[in-house]
Amino acid sequence: MFIEWQNNQPAQMRCVNKWFETQDTVSIQLAATDGTHLHFSGFKPGQFVSLGLEFNGKMEYRAYSIASMPGDNHLKLTIKRVEGGLMSNYIVDELKAGDEVAVLTPTGPFNSIDCQPKKKVALLSAGCGITPVMSMAKTWLRDEAEIDITFIHQAKSKAQTIYFEELEALAVEHDNFNLKLLLKDNTDAEHEEGRLDKEWLTTLCPDLAERTVYLCGPTAFMSDMEANALELGVDASQFHQESFTPIDAHTEAEDAGGVVQFEVPAFGVSAEVVQGATLADVLEENGVPVIIACRSGMCGSCKCKVTKGEVTRSSTETLTEADIEAGYTLACSTQVQSDVEVSLN
Repeated sequence: MFIEWQNNQPAQMRCVNKWFETQDTVSIQLAATDGTHLHFSGFKPGQFVSLGLEFNGKMEYRAYSIASMPGDNHLKLTIKRVEGGLMSNYIVDELKAGDEVAVLTPTGPFNSIDCQPKKKVALLSAGCGITPVMSMAKTWLRDEAEIDITFIHQAKSKAQTIYFEELEALAVEHDNFNLKLLLKDNTDAEHEEGRLDKEWLTTLCPDLAERTVYLCGPTAFMSDMEANALELGVDASQFHQESFTPIDAHTEAEDAGGVVQFEVPAFGVSAEVVQGATLADVLEENGVPVIIACRSGMCGSCKCKVTKGEVTRSSTETLTEADIEAGYTLACSTQVQSDVEVSLN
């Protein structure tokens, strides 16, 4: 049997296993709450889910890439501690086997199904960005896809390389899995030392321009790698990168000078807000119960309707043309520009 998500409604799951990948990163396995060994389908390798936990009576959601493969009897997530992070610190320090969590529908355009590969691929990652590309690689290898994989990962040291032993094992087991581990602080001769740049890309993958490239990592790393890959001849249509990096919710409001009226009639909310404020922030600050998960306009959990007024959008990823015409928007990537009225229905 398979477990499916229905219309982005949260599924209750139980943590059945947890272990440290590195000093500040853990992996957790989630399974059905009734203990049955259902298989997880309905997602594509590379996609992410939004994980929900209750803090002080309020459900909080954060987006994490799926590290397991479609068809596994568990959902695996790998989570790195973020300084000051509410969810990540709780999961690393306190979440234990037996605890239940809410999980929203998997989503994300960065995946190996919608972004079809050539016969040769290059997977570029750094830090926790290894999670989605690891799911892609393992699925191709499990399904015996005839794909030549060059896997280039940057980390600070061997001890801080997520999935280090698993990566080494895959390289030994599969001739078509070519691991290129670049460590900033290297202490052995088995792996290269340095920081990934255009010269290293050329050295580690001389035929990069002939490959489909999948990229995930910190924002600055991805920006540099995108520029390098395109300069080295990678076709833009064959270049794919993760894009659910949370938006800086306060950037737009900082330069705004006016005050506008904000209303949510169904919840009796009427308040003055700064013009340019992000709609998600305004909803939260006024106690409107909306799920805000990925905070990057990718998952669609914060979809709502602007019934009056003007807004600007930085993402319409999960919206159809009909949605936009009807006034629907994604609160996390929408800025209020005039007096507005909002509905969650």
